[in-house]
Amino acid sequence: MSNDTTTISSTLRIVCVQANPTVGALQSNFDIVRRHRAQYRGKADLLVFSECFGSGYPLQDLVLRPGFRRDFRAALDALAGEMRGDGGPAVLVGGPLDGAALPYNAAFLIETDGSMKIVLKHTLPNDEVYDEKRVFAPGPMPSPVDFRGFRLGIAICEDFWHGKVAQALAAEGAEILIVPNGSHFRTGKQAVRLAIGRRTVKATGLPVLYVNQVGGQDSLVFDGGSYVMDRAGLVIAQAGFRECEFDITLERGEDGGVDLRRGDVLGMLPNGYPDETEAMYRALVLGLRDYVDKNGFPGVVLGMSGGIDSALSAAVAVDALGAGRVLPVRMPSPYTSAESMEDAERAASLLGTRLLTVPIAPAMAAFDGMLAPVFDGLPVPAADTTFENVQARARGMTLMALSNRLGLMVLSTGNKSEMSVGYATLYGDMCGGYSVLKDVYKTVVFRLARWRNAHRAEGLLGPQGAVMPDRIIVKPPSAELREGQTDEQALGAYEHLDAVLATMVEGLNGADRAAELASAAIGQPISAAYAERIARMTARAQYKRDQSPPGVVVTERTYGPGWRLPVTNHYGL
Repeated sequence: MSNDTTTISSTLRIVCVQANPTVGALQSNFDIVRRHRAQYRGKADLLVFSECFGSGYPLQDLVLRPGFRRDFRAALDALAGEMRGDGGPAVLVGGPLDGAALPYNAAFLIETDGSMKIVLKHTLPNDEVYDEKRVFAPGPMPSPVDFRGFRLGIAICEDFWHGKVAQALAAEGAEILIVPNGSHFRTGKQAVRLAIGRRTVKATGLPVLYVNQVGGQDSLVFDGGSYVMDRAGLVIAQAGFRECEFDITLERGEDGGVDLRRGDVLGMLPNGYPDETEAMYRALVLGLRDYVDKNGFPGVVLGMSGGIDSALSAAVAVDALGAGRVLPVRMPSPYTSAESMEDAERAASLLGTRLLTVPIAPAMAAFDGMLAPVFDGLPVPAADTTFENVQARARGMTLMALSNRLGLMVLSTGNKSEMSVGYATLYGDMCGGYSVLKDVYKTVVFRLARWRNAHRAEGLLGPQGAVMPDRIIVKPPSAELREGQTDEQALGAYEHLDAVLATMVEGLNGADRAAELASAAIGQPISAAYAERIARMTARAQYKRDQSPPGVVVTERTYGPGWRLPVTNHYGL
């Protein structure tokens, strides 16, 4: 294999690298590139990394800082200088490029003589998560890049998702589409990616190398799912939720087109993308692991109530970080049942964690004594939650005190159903640095809990077998802030609540239409009056959601970047 950049070959060996960059960690990201170049020295012609791999992705407003762009360019040029004549492969790696007003989102093809060819992203996303039109300038329609006798059509992420760029590259003589991607996880996303690949292959007649990143970045989880699709639309390699690489040899067929031959598969199974439930669970694990590790926390502390939300959150935490880095805490009040105390202890035992117990009755008594002179003689509202919320906030303060002393991040345990309707206490159970269930509806919480009790997928750090008692899954959920309280007394059946919320939040439907669609979805009647009540509760809870911690995105429309409503909003009230 020659390092002469003018060499023309009838074959080309490309290694697709699905790896985990960190935003702003320029040295670390480029060191990953260096390690792979050393691994494939003399064995590959080109390494392909995901979108903006050198800088990390997404960059948000960080890319607007001139100093950051200068440092990125210095790191890029340093790599190019090291590559001159060192016997390693060429590299396709992304990052920002200065423009007249805004920078460009660019892919740099660095040859083994240190020279570069640059492709700019033409189509910029402006959706519920990505706002690239705000921080990047669109590049011109890209043209194919000549590389060792092959014409490479490089389509950066969104350019591939919209067919005009792929068709323009094909019209200019591209022989293969190489797609560096930064595509985050949501339920069903991999099927969409493959469908777009098949549509593109059918429209252009070109094979596709789709290379996505893997790893967590704040609320986003990048799930990999890199794949190779031949000219017939057949998937010949596909990856899942882990760092891996696979190599593909391009060969010119008898008809002059490019055929693909798969080489060694390293760290990856063919067709290795998991099913929907496992994929979501893995997303929660990966999102939490990278948020904790990339931000330097030694571990997490969370309230362990004996309910399903805290039990599942603890299981995800142990699978992400290991039992030694997870500290569950029981914080019983006079309303906490013996059953809940037993379930919390049993769940911690199954997970292999230690378990602290800090009763909050003294705090409740202190607040009662503090407030009694102020409240004396004042009328009591019909639905008074004052001292229910005192309990939740006492627990929040306890967890924050442990966080301050031990350095552990507080893991919030609320789910999307309760966050939607405000069934959570601000500065109480909502406090925390991160929430793995923030975008997970309660009915899905039950499904994930059952799945994890029956499965332990490769790469999870928790124990084999059940990680929570069955009683936690089957008993009626309760906040246990007063005698006889259950969640469904306040919210209705979770099956009904989630069906209505899904049509309102993901579907953006009003109450009447939501009731109709939700009824059809679950095959049970749901009244318009119930849907209207849920809509009012959801609207009124916006101020709470605006103050909630970040959490893993798993649905099409998550609270935060995907749901931006005014707090002061009288529509539908």
